Amino acid sequence: MSSTANGDELIVGPVKDPDDVLRVEHISKRFGATVALRDVNVHLKKGEVLGLLGDNGAGKTTLIKIICGFQKQDGGTMELKGKPYSPKSVTDARQHGIDTVYQDLALVGELPVHNNLFLGREKLYSPLPFLRTKQMKKDARAALNEIGIHIPTLDVPVDRLSGGQRQAIAVARTVSSDADIILLDEPLAAMGAKEGAMILDLINRLKEQGEVSMILILHNYAHVFAICDRVSLIQNGVIQLDKPTSETSPDELNEIVVEAYRRARQVGQSAA
Repeated sequence: MSSTANGDELIVGPVKDPDDVLRVEHISKRFGATVALRDVNVHLKKGEVLGLLGDNGAGKTTLIKIICGFQKQDGGTMELKGKPYSPKSVTDARQHGIDTVYQDLALVGELPVHNNLFLGREKLYSPLPFLRTKQMKKDARAALNEIGIHIPTLDVPVDRLSGGQRQAIAVARTVSSDADIILLDEPLAAMGAKEGAMILDLINRLKEQGEVSMILILHNYAHVFAICDRVSLIQNGVIQLDKPTSETSPDELNEIVVEAYRRARQVGQSAA
């Protein structure tokens, strides 16, 4: 961050790195009079896990939706593996190797595990449109085993499983789709300690393989420093901090957040 001659802040993006698989530069997004993203710059390397922090309404989910093709930005550009990237839809983003695990998981509760793992990409006999159920079960079991998730039976409806198991199924579905970049919107929301640990272990196993890059929306600083290589903090529609987790601390993050609250309170008191 630097200043212009008249003292205004000049927001610059991160220095370009040939190892970046995804670059988001100067992204802006408005919803009517509300500015969700003002000038956001994010970069991601192959195999890297980036923790995305910020208050509710800071724009984290909006950014994820833009990257995954669910929404279109008003301004700014994106690059994927060094080439311009402008997804026309979620399906288009998936075809480019970017997939998302949403907070609501997008699972069908009454369907069994193997059907949810292949939701929208069911295996069919050709030319007859019949499900290849046996093959789907076999491939579903292989996908779960590959990422170390044990679910005793695949015939159980997913709404009978624990929150951690459902989250694991959503992640397994994304991983088995051969995604290069996975976006996870609050993967540990509303989970107990045991279930949260299960998902953290799963993310760490994927991280150790080094093939998949991930962006995680998180709130708990302990989770950020446990699994993320780098952290980006969004405030007021811009990235206020972007550092490797080894070069920052919960105290530094707290100081930035507290200072923002202090400034907002002073503005509110002045307006009153």
